[in-house]
Amino acid sequence: MFYKLKKISGDASSRKFYRIQKGKKTSIIVEAKKDIYKNLTVYAAVNQILRKNKINAPKLINTFSTHSFIEISDLGEKSFLEFIKKKRNKFNYYKKIIDLLINMQKIKIKDNYKFKDKKINFQYYDKRKLHKESDLFFDWYLKYLLKKKFKKKMKKKIKKELDKLYCKLKFQNNIFTQRDFHAANIMMKGGKFGVIDNQDAIIGNRFYDLASLIDDVRITISDKTQENLFRYYVLKSRLNLKNLRTLKQEFSILSIQRNLKILGIFVRLYIRDEKPNYLKHLPNTWKLLKKRMKDPIFKDLKKLLNSVISLKKTGKYKFR
Repeated sequence: MFYKLKKISGDASSRKFYRIQKGKKTSIIVEAKKDIYKNLTVYAAVNQILRKNKINAPKLINTFSTHSFIEISDLGEKSFLEFIKKKRNKFNYYKKIIDLLINMQKIKIKDNYKFKDKKINFQYYDKRKLHKESDLFFDWYLKYLLKKKFKKKMKKKIKKELDKLYCKLKFQNNIFTQRDFHAANIMMKGGKFGVIDNQDAIIGNRFYDLASLIDDVRITISDKTQENLFRYYVLKSRLNLKNLRTLKQEFSILSIQRNLKILGIFVRLYIRDEKPNYLKHLPNTWKLLKKRMKDPIFKDLKKLLNSVISLKKTGKYKFR
C-alpha cells in the first residue's frame, strides 16, 4: 500500500505531528523527543479516559518500539478557531462547546489511573501549582521586558496579592480539567467536535476551562457574548444564580492567573524556542486581563502591576 506522510503545524510544545495517508484513510503520527511520558503516555491515557466517557478524542492506534512515536486517529484539519472566526453570531456555536465542556466535567477521575502497564498520577490544581504557573509572568515576561529594572521586592508584593486572590477560590478541586480548552484545541470533522492536546489534564476548579474558552487570547468575543456564555454555563451546570457575583469573581481570578501565565509562556516561546508568532497575541491577552481586573477585588493587584508596568501601554510593548 502507498503511504503519504506530511508534516503538519503543531502546538506550543516540542512535539511534532505528521498526517499519514494510507489509501483513503488518514491518521496522525505524534513524535516527542522530550518528556515522552507526559507528551505521549499521559496524552494517550487522557484520550482513553475521554473516549470511555463518550468525549471525542484521538484514539491510540499504534505505539512504536522506540517509544518516541505514537499513531493516533485523525480528528480532521479544521479547528473550531478557524470556523468561529468567520461567524458574526458566535453565541449559538459556543453554546455547543460549553455543552461539551459540561459533559467533560462530569467525568469522575481518580488521582491515579492505570494505563497499559503504567500508573498515571493526576495532580490537583492547588494554590502551589497556581503560583508556579503565574510565576512565568515574572520569570519571562517582566524579566525580558524590564531587564534589570524589575526588583524582587515588587515580585514578592504582587505574589502576596495573588495569594490573597487564590485564597478566595471556594470551589473544590474535584473537576476534570483539560487545562488548555480553547478554540484551537477543538477540532471539527463529520459534524462532530473533538478535543486534542489533552496531556496537561488535571483535577481542578470548574471555572478554569471555562475561562480558557471564553477568555481566549486568539479570538475576540464581544463583552455581551462573553457574559451570556458565562450565564449559560452557570444555568446549564445548575449553579446557584444567587451567588452570581461570587461565581464571576472565581472565574475572573482563574482567568487572570491563566493570562498572566500565558504572557510568560508566549515570551518564553519567542526567547527560548524561537517561535515569535505567539507575540501577536500579547495585546489581546492584556486586554482580557484589564477587563477582568475591573472588579474592586482586583484593585490592589491592578495598582501593583501598574507601578511596575504601565497598563495603558501594554499593547505597545515590543520584544523584538
